[in-house]
Amino acid sequence: MMNKIDYEFYSLIKKLELMSKEEVYLNIKNRYLSLNEELRSNIETFLNSFNYWGKLDYINNNFEEINNVVNLLKNNLTDLVVLYQNLKDYKSKKILLALIRNYYYYDFTMLHEVIDTCYKHYFDPDLVNTTKDTVYVDVGSYIGDSVDDFLDTYLEEYKKIYCYEVTDSSISTLKDKFIFNEDIIIRNKALYDKKTTLSLNTSSVDNSANTISDDKGDIEAVTLDDDIKEKVNIIKMDIEGAEFKALEGAKKHIKEDTPTLLISIYHGFNDLIRIPKLIKSINKSYNFYLRYYGGNIFPTEIVLIAKKKKES
Repeated sequence: MMNKIDYEFYSLIKKLELMSKEEVYLNIKNRYLSLNEELRSNIETFLNSFNYWGKLDYINNNFEEINNVVNLLKNNLTDLVVLYQNLKDYKSKKILLALIRNYYYYDFTMLHEVIDTCYKHYFDPDLVNTTKDTVYVDVGSYIGDSVDDFLDTYLEEYKKIYCYEVTDSSISTLKDKFIFNEDIIIRNKALYDKKTTLSLNTSSVDNSANTISDDKGDIEAVTLDDDIKEKVNIIKMDIEGAEFKALEGAKKHIKEDTPTLLISIYHGFNDLIRIPKLIKSINKSYNFYLRYYGGNIFPTEIVLIAKKKKES
């Protein structure tokens, strides 16, 4: 049986399917230009502060971000349908619909409706469970905010927490904050798809947005498979676009342990498609969910939750 969310999703997909790339581009651009000047200015200031989505600059006629949206929508319609069909609750399906409606219509209303304010970022206890034996890996720990949320949600229901971070000031904060927690292990390393050294690109916005690059530098990078040998139960990743390569370096854990995965998938439009496909290619024993913790103007803080299917 089809409900309203299904109907709206498939109708929008069909609409996009029937249009050319040029038509989709012009429709999005015209809708953008119809926004009030202050809102356009705020959107442009935000997008142009990062290197994730492409530039948007009305004055200089630069609509790279809109072109990237068009490529996401027109090149991945089949994959978007597959993702929608693989989502296991209607909250997740409405989130995906809200994302596409925001990209195409600049629909801020539905995006606001799907913001999760009930639980802590990442940690929906209906989906993410712990026990006394849980090993939690927090990749991109920053100053420990997500670890704080984990501890606040699950209290003493865990065995060990590994924190991965590469920014010196954040490492210092983590060590000070958790100095008396022997079960919280801080590792000054990047997780990647191979053992190497990387460079750190400092963000002008905030240290939480620092990124790593393949340029040779002094950041030690390792794979999760090599760095942790014990079974892991939960992996959270928010590493500013390096999530795909870090997941490739965790294939053994994902295949053998089937940990619950809490992965940020908003640091590039293609992450919405390629990260779920990568996880499925490694281990088919996952159900997918989406949760949204961003704002109502431009979609950020999109989390893919991959959870082991219940055995029949």
